[in-house]
Amino acid sequence: MAEPSPPPSNAGLRILLSKERPPPSPPSTAASTVSSHADRGRIIGVFRSALSRTEPPETFALPTVQEAIKPQKETVLVLEENQSLENALRTLLQELASSAVQSGKKIMQYGNSLDSGESNCLITRLLDIVLYLCERGHVEGGMVFQLLEDLTEMSTIKDCKDIFGYIESQQDVLGKQELFGRGKLVMLRTCNQLLRRLSKANDVVFCGRIIMFLAHFFPLSERSALNIKGVFNTSNITKYEKDAMDGISVDFNFYKTLWSLQEHFSNPALTSTNPAKWQKFSSNLAVVLSTFEAQPLSDDDGKLNNLDQEEDAAFNIKYLTSSKLMGLELKDPSFRRHILVQCLIFFDYLKAPGKNDKEGPTGGMKEEIKSCEERVKKLLEVIPPKGKEFLKSIEHILEREKNWVWWKRDGCPAFEKTPFEKKSGHAGGRKRKPRWRLGNKELSQLWKWAEQNPNVLTDPDQVRMPSITEYWKPLAEDMDPSAGIEEEYHHKSNRFSDYGIEGVVPSELLPPEVNAKFSSKPAEKVKRLKREDSKGASAQPKEPQVAATPETDGGGSGGDPEEGAVPMDSDNGAAEDGQKRSPEEVSGPESGQCEPETDADDNMKTETTSRDARAGEK
Repeated sequence: MAEPSPPPSNAGLRILLSKERPPPSPPSTAASTVSSHADRGRIIGVFRSALSRTEPPETFALPTVQEAIKPQKETVLVLEENQSLENALRTLLQELASSAVQSGKKIMQYGNSLDSGESNCLITRLLDIVLYLCERGHVEGGMVFQLLEDLTEMSTIKDCKDIFGYIESQQDVLGKQELFGRGKLVMLRTCNQLLRRLSKANDVVFCGRIIMFLAHFFPLSERSALNIKGVFNTSNITKYEKDAMDGISVDFNFYKTLWSLQEHFSNPALTSTNPAKWQKFSSNLAVVLSTFEAQPLSDDDGKLNNLDQEEDAAFNIKYLTSSKLMGLELKDPSFRRHILVQCLIFFDYLKAPGKNDKEGPTGGMKEEIKSCEERVKKLLEVIPPKGKEFLKSIEHILEREKNWVWWKRDGCPAFEKTPFEKKSGHAGGRKRKPRWRLGNKELSQLWKWAEQNPNVLTDPDQVRMPSITEYWKPLAEDMDPSAGIEEEYHHKSNRFSDYGIEGVVPSELLPPEVNAKFSSKPAEKVKRLKREDSKGASAQPKEPQVAATPETDGGGSGGDPEEGAVPMDSDNGAAEDGQKRSPEEVSGPESGQCEPETDADDNMKTETTSRDARAGEK
């Protein structure tokens, strides 16, 4: 019986499929890896040769990149090209730092000759080249920040001080908008790592340099540098002795009371919300203030600790808490000021603006805060040296701090204001009435026209004011009877009255008749008026005047004065007519000559009477 055949196997199938497969990929991967290493070595070689050049980076930086990368675009690298260049430069920087350590030189001085400065430092030259390429946009903007981070991580604290000096010197370039947006997080991480490595007691100056750089490098509204929630550093614990030691002359209870205040200063929020803690704090503070008041400091104590005489002295940020030093610290003005200023800061937090009634202190707590604050300020005034000046400075600082408190409570709005962009009005919307600079459109255009034409007043072709003769010529033509211009079309009807023209129009423009009428003397004017009156009276009968003849005797001579009085009556009537005239009709000069005209009339009357008397004698 034949054995059953085994089930078909897939091995033959797999073999057949494997024969049809393309060549395996591992050899190609290895080839690409070798190629990438070769490219990296070539890039490093190109930049090493470029570091030996003494020209400014802008003369050879871009050609060096083009030679090393051979980019798809002439001036800008794509993502993969940027990554390849960054990896190569980080490798080159690491090799240069290792060579500097092996040579025993500082990193930022490696490559300098004995008679040259830092301009020949290889690492500095490399950073300058990359910074120029980042600034011009030829490479990715965050590349230089990445190199600086690598350099600080592989350097000692002493070398980091020199590296940070280079960062401070290039602060303006690194802070430009095209670089700041790509590298601000890397720079923040670099500075924070440096701060963690530094000692807060021994590297105080270097820590201050880093903090000041961050304050200038980042804008004020940068939220990464703000304590938005107002969290306190509760890890800052002040350790002091809990049990009294033998041979201590200082009151140990006071020692514990004094240093226990630091627990409340480190977390004011917990003290203000817990009534039991507040009572403990207020009682301990009262004991400390009473001790300071009972042991005032003299001027000699202030001179021994005068900070102005110790310019190079270094001061720690925390005081020692040994009970053996308690007696000396109580005589130290700086120590007392340190405690009292902490009290003012604590009170200022409790009275911070913007707090709700629930969060703020209660009525009894407010009174205690006010009384303790007054005692603290009085103690600061009497602490030598210059106690009053010191208190004024602290009060000024705390007053300004309120502005920052308000700003943080409002959500830290940005200080930089974007320029206002005028938006076009919506279709069919109500148009806003334009506002003119000088109140209306005409004055604004006139003012703008005067600014654009500063020489308009001295321009010989400008429109000038006409002469008197030219200006009054139309009015003189109206007054000429031969012109035949009707009264209603005269120019004087618009601007002048009948008697206002006299003395205004030049005499040479008037016709002879009109000129004689207006330019005659006052006496002639009176005679002209008399002639006009006589013409009007000629139409009436004159019989009473004809009856007086020379044939009459004494009666005739007696009637002469009566007849001679007729002209006087006519003159009086003329004078009365003159008095009835309106003030506008009688001009100033004529009114001033009234008395001479009256004398002339009297003379005329006297001559007429004497002539009639001689005729009677004959």
